[in-house]
Amino acid sequence: MTAPAIRVRVAYQRDALAASACVNAAFEPYVERIGKPPAPMLSDYAALAVEGKVWVAELGEQVVGVLVQYETADGFYIDTVAASPQTHGTGVGRALLEFAEGEARRRGFESICLCTNSKMTENQVLYPKIGYVEYDRRAQSGYERVFYRKRI
Repeated sequence: MTAPAIRVRVAYQRDALAASACVNAAFEPYVERIGKPPAPMLSDYAALAVEGKVWVAELGEQVVGVLVQYETADGFYIDTVAASPQTHGTGVGRALLEFAEGEARRRGFESICLCTNSKMTENQVLYPKIGYVEYDRRAQSGYERVFYRKRI
């Protein structure tokens, strides 16, 4: 039997509850390490969806991943990538990142950027492995962040 394919689609306002639940499950392990909820846990996914900034990954009919991305003055920015903990290792996160890179190219960008909390050390190992280069570290919105960029 073949496993269902991961499908990435634009999120609608009605997806906000599922998106929020997915993000909260993905980021919950970091609350204690950071000392407060990571910024993605505080986002208003209904409002972001209305603004056209949210995409969801689905396996079957279940939301298993969330991507928040948009254009900024500095370039195309991935704000949030989250995969449900039960899907780790299944390619959900990779599918979302590849989707974001494709979307950035489609919109005419030559690079894509993102950041991670300085205490999320796993991400600081992952992002360079998949082509992202650190270009800044700074406090932003009450969090110590590490910024990365990837040429696409």
